[in-house]
Amino acid sequence: MSIRFTTKARRAMVALTVAAGLALGVAGCGSGGGDKKPEASASASRARGSDPSAQEGQSDAPLAELKGPDGLLLQVTSAKRDSGGFVTVSGDLKNDSGKTLTLPAQLSGNETEIIKNGRSLGGATLVDSKGKKRYYVLRDTDGRPLTTTGITSVKSGETVPVFMQFPAPPADTAQVSFQLPMFAPADIEISG
Repeated sequence: MSIRFTTKARRAMVALTVAAGLALGVAGCGSGGGDKKPEASASASRARGSDPSAQEGQSDAPLAELKGPDGLLLQVTSAKRDSGGFVTVSGDLKNDSGKTLTLPAQLSGNETEIIKNGRSLGGATLVDSKGKKRYYVLRDTDGRPLTTTGITSVKSGETVPVFMQFPAPPADTAQVSFQLPMFAPADIEISG
């Protein structure tokens, strides 16, 4: 091969790589609008159009209630399989104690990449006993967990809506165990 042919081939590969990187960058940045928080943009992109968001239009009975430390309670209200290959678990974090509670740092998990992005529910997992697999919270390209972030404390009697996104288990798997550090695990049913 000639040097000219090799040089042209290299330039074409570099141009293709740069174009692919720019396309991914534009796709990743295109859905935020004017949202102030990163976690809002992830849930807002799912809630576009006339469909209700994960927190709207749900039945009163939660899928599961997980008891945590010092009167914290997580009510899982939905676990929905989306066509994009992920499962979104939504719920309400409640403080049933008589005092303001600081959320334990353990809820963020122990992965360095997630911890460096601040407080989150990044320690949550889904366990598929049938397939013998554990699914961890998804992360964006900057390593931020795709969960509700920034909650440091919950006042007495307060309820905070939360979400977590996971890779979807196989389509024939509907029953999984939801686990959050320091909370009792619970079996939940995936819809969709």
